[in-house]
Amino acid sequence: MTTLEQADERRWGFGDVGIGLAASLVLSTLIGGVILSIAGWQSGGDGPDTVPMWGLALLQIPLWAGYLGAVWYAGTKGGGIVRDFHAHLRPVDVPLGLVVGIATQLLVLPALYVPVFWLTSATEDDLSRPAEELSQRADGTLSWALFALLVGIIAPIVEELFYRGLLLRSAEKRGASPWAAVVISALIFAAMHLQPLQFPGLAAFGLIAGALVVLTGRLGPAIMAHIGFNLTTVVVLYLQR
Repeated sequence: MTTLEQADERRWGFGDVGIGLAASLVLSTLIGGVILSIAGWQSGGDGPDTVPMWGLALLQIPLWAGYLGAVWYAGTKGGGIVRDFHAHLRPVDVPLGLVVGIATQLLVLPALYVPVFWLTSATEDDLSRPAEELSQRADGTLSWALFALLVGIIAPIVEELFYRGLLLRSAEKRGASPWAAVVISALIFAAMHLQPLQFPGLAAFGLIAGALVVLTGRLGPAIMAHIGFNLTTVVVLYLQR
């Protein structure tokens, strides 16, 4: 089969990206609201957040379902998730990705935020507060293990399949150069976290993860980098508890 024929059979694109983004927001809002109401938990607002760690895991399912559902649906309109979105993992991707992810968290982000802190009134405490508030739900070994699983393993896999898989390849399919597609996917990835202060760091990581995908032709290194990036935060928070 020629490259042109392969491109013609890939009937997915930005429409599927939009479906995934909309579905993740709608499902997490509607189903999440039902779960909070039934369980009697309070999340956000003026009062204390009473959602336990296992409850947070439950609330993530609708969000991830929107992302994964869009990736799966798009894959059915082409050659499948593995071929169309380059969802391959080689042994070398594990150490390569982990080193890149850890280095990004420990070296790149601190350097990146020096001018941010200097130019704004934000502090390092402000930057780390969302992760710290999330970790406060963990009140035992099992809770910390669940926290590590959610933040360090599942979220990176889901987000890389969607943002560096479906989204990045959709941008390329619409004519963007590989590096322009990296920038597009990184900016949308950072914006969808809805955390203004974290935006520069998330965008920087998105650029690095996208570069790994472009340079290797595989999602494996980006997934492992994301795992290393997130798990570094989990380990630091655990040691500081």
